[in-house]
Order: sequence, then structure tokens, then C-alpha cells
Amino acid sequence: SIVTPQHKSSFCKLLHVANIQVNLRIGKFCRNKCLELRFIVYFCTMTIPEKIILGIDPGTNVLGYGVIKISGCKVSMEAMGVIDLRKCKDVYLKLGRIYERVIGIVESFKPDEMAIEAPFFGKNVQSMLKLGRAQGVAIAAAISRDVPIHEYAPLKIKQAITGNGQASKEQVAAMLQRMLHISNENMLPFFDATDALGAAYCHFLQSGRPEHNANVAHSWASFVKQNANRVH
Repeated sequence: SIVTPQHKSSFCKLLHVANIQVNLRIGKFCRNKCLELRFIVYFCTMTIPEKIILGIDPGTNVLGYGVIKISGCKVSMEAMGVIDLRKCKDVYLKLGRIYERVIGIVESFKPDEMAIEAPFFGKNVQSMLKLGRAQGVAIAAAISRDVPIHEYAPLKIKQAITGNGQASKEQVAAMLQRMLHISNENMLPFFDATDALGAAYCHFLQSGRPEHNANVAHSWASFVKQNANRVH
């Protein structure tokens, strides 16, 4: 969409009066001297129920989690942190602790849905297997408490948060800090935590789309049915 600079102020006021939240990214000037504004508009109504979304960034050494709360137009961070497993050397004990800690987080925040980052298909097969196990255990923990699961690729999350699928972890963290008004004191040194928060926020952005609920896993049986080629 093209909005001229002189109309930018009234344009934003109109959207504000209409109770619409706008995320504006200012681009470069076009040839006709107009300012290109790429925006995503989310219509808010008073009937939107309160919702809690848990985001998970799986890992066998450090697993990140982030919790956001949606209330009408307002999105706020409830918590974010990491499950540090670096001191645990046994692979299977790590998986057990992931299961226990994720259940603890679910019981503490009572999320309505969980968004989890899908494993990145890299060249290191062993790393992929370990990451897949951690993801599977986190999914099993949430499903055991009847929490619907939504899976997003890293590129999809970065695209949703920053507008660039190749954005760095630093860029994702910085954008989330601005959008969710997180103070510097509450930012963690682990990008695993902000990556998890990004998964939750990405799910919030995607949840308004009509096709969104088509592939939601509400139980272990439905998850296995949707991912038959990944479960053996």
C-alpha cells in the first residue's frame, strides 16, 4: 500500500480510532516520492477471549520457553526462560527432565495452545535426531495436558516477526523486545528464550487466518495421524 507523507498522520489516527492495531515497516522512497508503508492490520473486538500461548524452542542442551497473553488487542509477555540441561550428561535423563519441566510450565501458566519451532534440516544428522527427540518429548508433555500443538519452521517465525526469513537471532530478539515492551532487565542472555517467545508471537499472528486450524493436533492420536512419516 502507498501512503503519502502528508497523509500518514491522519491515516494512523483513523486506524487508531477504529481500534485497529497496526505494525508499520517504513521502506524507501518510491520514484513518485511517496513513502511505501508495508503494514499488517489486525482487527480487534471486545468479544475476543483472553488466551495464553506457550512457545517452545526445543534443544537438548538449552530449551527455551516463552509465554504470551492475548487480551483483546493487547499482547503481553507473561514469562520467558530456559531449561538448562548442560550439566546433565545422560541423554535419556535430559529427555525426562524436559518432559517434567514442560509439564510444570503448562500447569503453571495453563496455556490454551502451544507453538513449537520445527527442527531445522541441516547436514548434521545426529544433531537433527537429538533435536527431534527434544521436540517430541515437549509435544508429548503438552498433549498429555490436552494442549493443542502448532508447529512452525524457523524461517516462518523470522518472517512473521521481522519480515525477513533470514533475520538473525539478535534481530528477532530486538523486534520482540520493542513489540512486547520488554525492559532490558528482563531480557535474557539466551536467544533460546526469545526464539521460543517468537514462536508464540508467530502463532498469535497466524491464528487469525482461515486455514490456520486445519492442521492442529489436539491429541497424540491426531498428531501421529498428521505426521505418520515422522513417527515410527
